[in-house]
Amino acid sequence: MTVDTPTPESTPTRRSPLAAWQDSLARLPADLRVTELPFLTQLTLRAQPGGPAAKAVEGVLGITLPGPVSAHLSGDVEALWMGPDEWLLVAPDGSRHDLLTRLRSAVGEEFATVIDVSAQRTTLALSGRLVRTVLAHGCAVDLDPRVTPVGSCLNTLLAQAPVTLVVRDDAATDVRLLVRSSFASYLAAWLVDACTEYGAGGGCG
Repeated sequence: MTVDTPTPESTPTRRSPLAAWQDSLARLPADLRVTELPFLTQLTLRAQPGGPAAKAVEGVLGITLPGPVSAHLSGDVEALWMGPDEWLLVAPDGSRHDLLTRLRSAVGEEFATVIDVSAQRTTLALSGRLVRTVLAHGCAVDLDPRVTPVGSCLNTLLAQAPVTLVVRDDAATDVRLLVRSSFASYLAAWLVDACTEYGAGGGCG
């Protein structure tokens, strides 16, 4: 029996959920830059907060898992609170296998799960003076820094699309939106439409 070795021609080419939207996103106003961050490693951790499995994961990552509606944003692996016993661990593309192996080994037989969900979502990085203004058109979350300071992580709706919204700076001018791949094109179209009244400007980077 022979085994076929994959060739570059036969290896599937990855295509991001928003590949067709790059030109449109680049024509948004200069005060709102939108960049897709595709193919990030995303792992769902389910464990009892403060329990042995959670502590083991914290030891591997060198962080403390965040509490409700917050995120740990420093280091190679970011941890987003998703529910009472659930976190989303986000890391650079290409780190999935190593991170899964290390975390599952650390958890061992403890009552916990670490699942690869990288294909479920893509990530949009929004920055600029208009971030809060534009998001306010379709999101009920108050992005005033006094209400949602840096490190806030909320599961909410933007234009009726479920998103995880992460505030990454003190003025809410640097925000990440994690959105299901099936909703990504809809959300990109909404962002382009929501920016119409602000005119076109420089490209996003």
